[in-house]
Amino acid sequence: MKRKFAFVIATVCTLIIAGCGNGGNNNSANGGNAVKSETETAAPESTKDPAKDVTIKMFQFKVEIAEQLNTLAEEYEKETGVKVEVETHGGGEDYGALLKAELASGSEPEIFNNGGYTALVPYMDRATDLSNEPWVANLIPTAKAPATVDGKLYGMPMNVEGYGLIYNKDLFTKAGITEEPKTLSQLKDAVAKLKAADITPFEATNEWWSMGMHLVNVGLAHQPDPKKFIEELKAGTQTFKGNAVFKQWLDLVDVIFDNAQDNKMTTDYATQIADFASGKAAMMMQGNWTQGDIDKIDPDLNLGLLPLPISDEEGTILVGVPNNYIVNSKSAHPEEAKAFLNWLVSSETGQKYLTKEFKFIPAETNVKTDAADIGQVAVAVQEQSAKALGWNWDMFPDGVTQGFGAAMQEYLGGQLNHDQLLEKLDKSVQDIVKQ
Repeated sequence: MKRKFAFVIATVCTLIIAGCGNGGNNNSANGGNAVKSETETAAPESTKDPAKDVTIKMFQFKVEIAEQLNTLAEEYEKETGVKVEVETHGGGEDYGALLKAELASGSEPEIFNNGGYTALVPYMDRATDLSNEPWVANLIPTAKAPATVDGKLYGMPMNVEGYGLIYNKDLFTKAGITEEPKTLSQLKDAVAKLKAADITPFEATNEWWSMGMHLVNVGLAHQPDPKKFIEELKAGTQTFKGNAVFKQWLDLVDVIFDNAQDNKMTTDYATQIADFASGKAAMMMQGNWTQGDIDKIDPDLNLGLLPLPISDEEGTILVGVPNNYIVNSKSAHPEEAKAFLNWLVSSETGQKYLTKEFKFIPAETNVKTDAADIGQVAVAVQEQSAKALGWNWDMFPDGVTQGFGAAMQEYLGGQLNHDQLLEKLDKSVQDIVKQ
């Protein structure tokens, strides 16, 4: 399955590269100069002549683009007359729980985020079929998978993202590290050199989602067949405890946790980014979505992206679609919501924000980008995507990854041993599945 998934990601990468011009990945429109077909250029009727006094609401989780998204909404109102209200939740909050509470309160936002796969199931009564929208023809084929049900597409892929170990090249040079570590043994050697140079190797975070989704996913993605493994976990015929891959995975976890900053138990996401960008540590496990926040602190930081190895085989980064924009059929203005999403990926203004402001690796091949737009980390994601493994956490029911995160927080704090951690991961699955 590893080889099969690597082939799929290779296809994604090829298509991204084909659509990104100058080594860019997924976010840039290159000033909106992409060549567009008549279908891509034409705006839906609701965009050309919007209803008066229309307001659509977007309920979204991506805190790192909150400010830019609000500015984009202002631009959209100037161009179309339709107001977009953006409500952002994230940065440690349980977005899924907040969305459920929002809907339960009677509020029906026109657009909300969803990861797809199992996470989409509870919202199928609201998800609008977007299969015939103009932008669908430009999607990277594999980006459709998370939000496709019975051959129909129920979400617009937000973008493509990848994560691994972001590292400070200058601190590596200072420690005398001349080659990028790609295996676990090489990573341990790099850690030893950093410590000898009095440099903190890792900036870790206490965020449940970073550990419960991204870090646990490293072990999931390295399974011979991740989807089969997850289905067997849910069925109770497979366990984390006793699994050979997760035994190896624990070695990687220990390398990171045992060589992180002293205050890791109180380090939230914002602090992790700020401290890393300030040069307080050489590496952090994060993805290209952090580039904008890093640049606010030090735009000249010399960055690279390392794989996450669990053995003496070369590791890989992990690439996937972070989320999808779902159009809520029970909202007041679903047609205006569809028009906004089409404008986002087809207009010069929308494409400029996707690439230059959000620093996204676009999921649409018609959105052009370059390295100056998306940043060093996204370029590294693009370069390594052919060998990358995938994202699997959305194959679990809601609540499971939160359980993973809680267990990882206990392990980070030294409250669990190896066996107890794996047992808690197993319990996190069964507690939800058996409900």
